[in-house]
Order: sequence, then C-alpha cells, then structure tokens
Amino acid sequence: MTKPPSNQRSYHHIGIPFHFSYFCGANCCTYYIKYMAKKAEGYDLVIVESPAKAKTIEKFLGEGFVVKSSYGHIRDLKKNNDAIDTSNGYEPVYIVPDDKTKVVAELRKLTANSNSVWLASDEDREGEAISWHMTEVLGLDPATTKRIVFHEITKEAILRAIEEPRTINMDLVDAQQARRVLDRLVGFELSPVLWRKVKPQLSAGRVQSVAVRILVEREREIFAFQPQVSFMTTATFSTADGHALKAELSKRFESKAEAKAFLEACIGRSFAISNVEKKPATRTPAPPFTTSTLQQEASRKLGYSVSQTMQVAQRLYESGLITYMRTDSVNLADAAIRAAAAQITSTMGAEYHKTRRYKTKSKGAQEAHEAIRPTYINRPVIDGTAQEKRLYELIWKRTIASQMADAQIERTTIQIDAAPHGHFTATAELVLFDGFLRLYTESTDDENEGENLATLPSAEVGDALTLGEMTSRERWSQRPARYNEAMLVRKLEELGIGRPSTYAPTISTIQQRGYVVRESREGESRQYTLLSLSKNAVKEQQKKETFGAEKGKLFPTDIGMVVNDFLMEHFEGVMSYDFTANVERQFDDIAEGNLRWQAVIDDFYRPFHHQVEDTLEHSQKSSGERILGIDPKSGKQVSVRVGRFGPMAQIGETVEGGEKPRYSALRHGQHIETITLDEALSLFDLPRHIGEFEGKEVVIGVGRFGPYIRHDGKFTSLKKEIDDPYTIDLDTAIVRIVAKREDDKNKIIKEFAADAEVRILNGRWGPYIVHGKKNVKIPKGTDATTLTYEQCLELSAQQPDKPTRGARTVKAKTVKAEKTTKTAKTTRTTKSAKSATSVKKATRAK
Repeated sequence: MTKPPSNQRSYHHIGIPFHFSYFCGANCCTYYIKYMAKKAEGYDLVIVESPAKAKTIEKFLGEGFVVKSSYGHIRDLKKNNDAIDTSNGYEPVYIVPDDKTKVVAELRKLTANSNSVWLASDEDREGEAISWHMTEVLGLDPATTKRIVFHEITKEAILRAIEEPRTINMDLVDAQQARRVLDRLVGFELSPVLWRKVKPQLSAGRVQSVAVRILVEREREIFAFQPQVSFMTTATFSTADGHALKAELSKRFESKAEAKAFLEACIGRSFAISNVEKKPATRTPAPPFTTSTLQQEASRKLGYSVSQTMQVAQRLYESGLITYMRTDSVNLADAAIRAAAAQITSTMGAEYHKTRRYKTKSKGAQEAHEAIRPTYINRPVIDGTAQEKRLYELIWKRTIASQMADAQIERTTIQIDAAPHGHFTATAELVLFDGFLRLYTESTDDENEGENLATLPSAEVGDALTLGEMTSRERWSQRPARYNEAMLVRKLEELGIGRPSTYAPTISTIQQRGYVVRESREGESRQYTLLSLSKNAVKEQQKKETFGAEKGKLFPTDIGMVVNDFLMEHFEGVMSYDFTANVERQFDDIAEGNLRWQAVIDDFYRPFHHQVEDTLEHSQKSSGERILGIDPKSGKQVSVRVGRFGPMAQIGETVEGGEKPRYSALRHGQHIETITLDEALSLFDLPRHIGEFEGKEVVIGVGRFGPYIRHDGKFTSLKKEIDDPYTIDLDTAIVRIVAKREDDKNKIIKEFAADAEVRILNGRWGPYIVHGKKNVKIPKGTDATTLTYEQCLELSAQQPDKPTRGARTVKAKTVKAEKTTKTAKTTRTTKSAKSATSVKKATRAK
C-alpha cells in the first residue's frame, strides 16, 4: 500500500476523513480502514454565505465534504408591522422569504443526510446571525453545532478553523438582532409619518437619515457662503548664476488698488534673500487598510464608488486573494509581517524594511482581527478582471508600504524681503531617501493639494536677486467642499456612526430613495483681474476662468432637504449625531455581553413611539414651500415647493371654484431654497413657439417624461445634457425632428393599407405587432416580414388585454378576499372536525 504524504495531518477526531498525519507501517492500515468506514457513513456539510466562497473552500477540503451556500440570510423579519412584538419583549417574527424556500429545502435535505454540519458564514455580527438563523431553520442545536470562522480563505486558515470549532456566539447574534429590530422600528414608524406629513412613498432610517443630515448641512453651508476677494502676488526672481526662483508674497491684498500700488512700488526695487532655512523631516507610511480607508483610497486613486469597492473586494476575498474586507483593525498577523519583510528585503534591499505593528484606535472596533491585506504577500499580481487587479494592487502596495522604512525629506524655505508687506517665500522638498515612497503614496481629499518636490537653487542670506516678472491675481476664497462617497464614509467614522458593514449600504440607500444624487457638474465661468509688472510698467488684463466644477459629488435633493428639516423639527433625538453614535456603542456592549438587547430597545422605543403619535396628531404638513413674490403679468402669488412629482414652481393659489394654478417643474440644479422670482417665472416660458417647419409650428415643452419638441402632432425627445428647452433654436429642433423620423422609418418593418393602427415594428427585444394601443408578441421562429394583416389580428385576439392599474388593484383585493374567506372556512372546518372528534372520544369513554 502506498504511504500517504508525510505533510498531511489526521482530523479523524473531528470527523474529517480526507487528511492524514505522518504515519507508516501498521498505522497506515488502521487509518485507512477508519477513513473508508467514515466515508461509507456519509459526508460532512459545510454551509457558507456565497457560491464563490463555497467553490474556493471545496477545493481545500476535497472528498468527504459537501460545501453549500445559503446565499446570504435564509430568514428575515416579516415585511409588515407585525414583525416585532413590542408588547412581548420586542420578540422578532422571522420568516423564510419566498426566494429562499428552495435553498432551505436543499439545505434541510443535505443536513438530514450529513454526519455533521459546519457553519462557516462570515466572521462579523451579520455572519454570526446568519449561522444562528440556519440553526433555527434547519433544526440544529446552537449549543453543539460547529461554528468556524476565518479571516482569509486559504487552505491553512480553513484547516486551522476546523481544528478549533466553537459554538455560536449569542452575544454577537443579539447585537445584530438589536440593530435589525431598532432599524425596523424606526423605519416602520417614521415612514408613515412622512407619508402623511410630507409626501407619499417616502421612507426614513436611523443611520441613513443622519447621513442625509450631514449632506444637507454642508449644502446649506455652501448656499450661505459669501466668497472673500483678495489679490495673491507671485514673483519670479533670478539668482546670480541664472537659476529661476518662484515665490509668493505672504500678504494678500484686499483690493485691486492696494495690489497695484504694491507692484508700482516694486519698480526699480532691489531684492535679496533675507533667510534660508533647511529642516530635515520624516514621513511615515499609512497603516494597512481598514474598510473605511480602503473605500476612501479606492475612491481617490481608482474612482470607485463605495459599493463598487465592496463588491470587488468581496470577490477578491471569496477567491482567497485577500483577508476579510469588513474590519476596523489595522493589525497585521505575525506571519504577514514576516512575509512582508522577506518581500521587501529581497526586491528592494534591507534598508527599505522596517517592522511596524499598528494598533486599532477606533472606538468600539467590532472586527478587531486583522487589516485588509493579500493572503499571500509574495504575490504582487493576480489574474482577474481589470477592477479586481487594480484594487488588489492597491491593497498589496499599501500592505507592503506599511512595513517599509520612513522617507527622509529635506524641507527648504527661502524668504525674500518685501517690507513693509512681509516677504516672498519659496518652499520645496528634497527627498533624500524615498523609503516607502518608492512604492506608495497616500492620496488626500484636498483636490488642490500637491507636493512641491522641486529643488530650489543653492542660496545664501544676502544674495542679490533680479526681478523677472511679478503678478497679482484676483482670487476668491473657496467654499466648503461637497462630500463624495469616500469623504462621507470618513465623516461617519469620525462621528462614530455606523460600522464597516454599514457604510456602503447606507450610502446606496440614500441614493436609491432619491434623497441624494451622485453626479458631476460643470463649473461656472467668471472674470478675474490680472495685474502684471513687466518692463517697469503695471499692465491690467481681464481674463476668464472656470470654477466650482464637481466630480462624483453627493448633492442632497429638495425632497431630501424637506424630509431632513421635518425630521429635525419633530425627531431631533433620532437625528442627533450623539444619539446615533451612542446606539452604536450600546450595540458593541451587547456584543461583549454587557447589555441585554431588549433593554436597549425598550429605552429607545417607549419615548420614540409616543413622539410618533404626537407628531401624527399635532404637526402640520410640510412641503418646503417658499413664497417668492408676485407675477407681474397676472398679479398672482409665485411660490415653490415639493409636489407629487418633485420640486416645482406655482403661479396662483388653489381656491375652490377659482382658476387653477399653473405649475412647472424646477430645472436640474435649481433648489427651492435658492431659486429667485425671475428664475421661477422663466420656468413658465414653456411651451415655447420657436418657428415653423414644413408649414407647421414647432413647439418646445416639458412633460412627464422630460423636455420634448412637438411638431405635426408628433413628439420628439430632446437630448439630455445637450439640449436646453429654454434656449434650443429652430435649426437644432429641425435636426432632432428629422433624426427621429429616420429612426422611426428604420423601426417600421411592415404597415397595412387596410388599417393604419396595425403595424409590425422592430423593438428593443425584437419584432412585435402594434394594434392600436396594444403591443402583441410574435411567436418565436416566425418571420415578421411574412405576417399578413389577418394573421396580425389573429395574434392580437389570442393575447388578452392587460388590465389597467385600477383593475389590477381590484383583482388583487378580490384574490386576497378569496384567500381570507378560504382560510376562514378551513379554520372553521378544522375546528368543527376537532369538536366532532372530541364528542366521539367522550362517547366512547362513557
């Protein structure tokens, strides 16, 4: 018999049949017999969260194991208000969703036939809760079921986890339940308030609403910002040996007159170096990535959104390429530190290496295991998609750089006397030893920040300089920067709001709800004054610049601002940063076993529920309405507010029996808080009659589906972000009309002289028949060009008409009523049967 490899170990004592320890002789037969006997008994079932993770783990475990995915949670709270029993200790009511019934059925079958079950969901609170839900649904004993965790999907980590199984940590489960229950209570109680008091179909959330508050407050800072004007003066000097030296004056002038006077005073003036200062400096590398720092850096360097970063990181983790990507920890395992040292010294030299051990500073770090790093440090490049490769490279470089030597810098500052207006200053940094900078430099959120690594000419105090050119440029102070997704994550982390697993869902949710939009906006043009001193004369020029351009920033919408204001007025406690951060700390205490989750919920819910009832009864409806003034043409009031379809302007008021008000939607980028009376009145310039084409009028308007051109009874949509309905001219409109005709011509496959309402068209998913307002499918394999008029009518008759929205509602109510009646009948029948059985038993007993 062939001797098994000596580097394999025996795991018989815990039910793993495929791995053997170092043995020989008679022992070999003994182990082999045990293995075959175990194999005959069945298999061990390992349940993970995702299919990709299952495939990776299955490769490591081999025969004797079945690895299956639960596809995330297999159980969730009921969707209605009965999901939490507030009168019975806030007991949650869980159900298996319809889309998970097949998964559960398969897992139950596999569980029943398995030797043992290993729950291997993720190592955070969410993963712990998923494992607990599986024990409940699959009928497993939480006290004896084997729970295994690992922060990297490697063979070594999997086998080590299997050697050290544990039971489910109910403290972590309770912490997750507390978050889920609290968020459900807030959402389900606040949302109906918003429906009645602001607008139907709105929703609120404990963390999401606070995130919107951060963005709204920043937006209002920008609205209120008044830029300060100043003149920045720079000059170019030459040293005696001809080297150029560019410097900036330390003083900013408040007016053009002051700046001009200074430049004129410099005519014929001599300049000399008044001070030279050289200082050594050290720059240290950033620690390895946590969830939030990875999201921030991937946004700055790669342009990834927060959700995109987490999706790509999830794939890398499930493929066994990086460690777990939801973590607050900056710690690296000893093995990783040793591997990084070997990689650095072998590729760059020992002088580039420095061992560093980082400690997590964030309060209440719940996943204090290890930072995000490559599972194999000696692997700088991977196979995968372009996104995966770029994110992996970022993680690899950051990890390696964290174990590299400091960069040694020399900072030089040269000052040139310009009394009585301070001095000109030139600064530069010279890298003496690049250290970690050889591999990686951390980015910042300051878009205007740049490193000045240029060298300065050698200079001594007293050296004379020749003035080349001097300019004084009009500048404006910068308004507060809007948040991008990564900046918002950093702000949430600073405030202690949310945890690694919640950042991406929070930011996605506020965008899905329409409270925030992520977009780029072009800047505005403005004129500035440039004063130049050249050839003993001051010249003034007027130039143009673009300012305020935004790229991938988060803008709160009008409805987001109105909802925020309403919640701040009536639910200030829930919207408080301190409250939200304190709740997170309480979740941490629950996870550590120091608090009962029901007590935390109870302390919050009782006053909150009373506040909800009070707001429903006593508060006024809110729409963010602003009265702008009077329309000079009609003499009626002009106002703006949030309406059913979004922010809008209104001329006139709703009076019973009176003339109806006129309405117009606000344009993109306009806000109900900042729009002026003139801007609002210009919205009613539509529809615009801009001329004639082919003897018929061309009209520009805005409808429910956006701006359009109306000509000859037909509509043509304007091109988004190209055509402005308020400025488009006749020539451009004609181009759009002709292009639409050409598109329609290409769309028509067949028309019938007998009936203009029956046509065969080419649609997005292939040919189809139009019969009046009815769209009719064409059977697969049918050549649309051969269909006759009679065949089209026949196909139309075979396809039933779609019910209207109202008809669907009536049908749904009817079906629901029938189900209720059927259930009631079944219940009565069951009760009658039970009653009859009881009577028979009693009779027999007598």
